[in-house]
Amino acid sequence: MDYLLRIKEATDYIKQKVSFEPEYGIILGTGLGALVEDVKVEDSIHYEDIPHFPVSTVESHSGTLIFGYLGDKKVVVMKGRFHFYEGYSMKEVTFPVRVMKLLGIKKLIISNASGALNPGYQKSELMILNDHINLQTDNPLVGKNLDEMGVRFPDMSEPYDQKMIEAAVKIGAEENIPLHQGVYVGVNGPNLETRAEYNMLRVIGADAVGMSTVPENIVARQMDIPVFAVSVLTDLCYPGHIKKISVEEVIEAAMKAEPYLTMLIKKVIAADKI
Repeated sequence: MDYLLRIKEATDYIKQKVSFEPEYGIILGTGLGALVEDVKVEDSIHYEDIPHFPVSTVESHSGTLIFGYLGDKKVVVMKGRFHFYEGYSMKEVTFPVRVMKLLGIKKLIISNASGALNPGYQKSELMILNDHINLQTDNPLVGKNLDEMGVRFPDMSEPYDQKMIEAAVKIGAEENIPLHQGVYVGVNGPNLETRAEYNMLRVIGADAVGMSTVPENIVARQMDIPVFAVSVLTDLCYPGHIKKISVEEVIEAAMKAEPYLTMLIKKVIAADKI
């Protein structure tokens, strides 16, 4: 079936179930699901019930699309996201972003768990993405262009929305949130990097490394959706601090930072004007 038709069928199914047009889309990363507790939920749909929707295979990711209010703003929250390393194509990874666009979102908020490459960063701190480097080996825009969704060659000179970044920096200072700005590098995964690879990523200009976010950002920017993204730094990947780490430790570090992340996203959305 045609990819655009699949997007429209998924969207139509959701619209039949939910009489709610969200203003903001929110994608929650590994161990970062607590924001949902602050959403006044109007409706929720399991991914597996939505036609053509992928289903997360990562144990720490549930699979629910949640509709409701965060403060007085209408949001749709992806509790559980998809990754290239799960075996999905980039078009499948970014399918939900396409659907959220057709549902009506005006802005996209993305969170992720990532490794700190910048020696000025510490575990469980937050990094606002002000740029990224794409080292993933596929791109969601490869193939026939969806002209209804955007241009063939989208400009990426401002991948992350400067106004929302400035608002977040101000909120971070006011609320004493441990907060940085930096460059995120997206890699395939699922293995973590070698010491030599960490060194290389730092040399090319990255402050944090992860396995998500970049594909969703590319698709959102093609559709002219402003994006605000935050990394929770779950492990230290610079000389003198590199050690073996488990998924459980990543989730533990993410959960420690979760109250800060939740506060930041809530306040950024509250202060934002569509």
